[in-house]
Amino acid sequence: MPKYYEEKEEDGRACAGVREDLRQCLLETSCVIQEGKSARQCLKEGHCRSLQVSFFECKRSMLDARARFRGRKGY
Repeated sequence: MPKYYEEKEEDGRACAGVREDLRQCLLETSCVIQEGKSARQCLKEGHCRSLQVSFFECKRSMLDARARFRGRKGY
């Protein structure tokens, strides 16, 4: 589920909602907190896979010519 914050400044980049949720998911995993690994290492190990796929699909839809008619995927 997307997390929205009232006092947070708006990120105008594409796929900002998915990007923020992926970042929060990675920072809250036990891989980062308990094992002390970097978020990149935990992402390569497969943590937060569904958000990673959603972020990839959102970024890929920016390059897809059909997205002009359908709109970008993600939130």
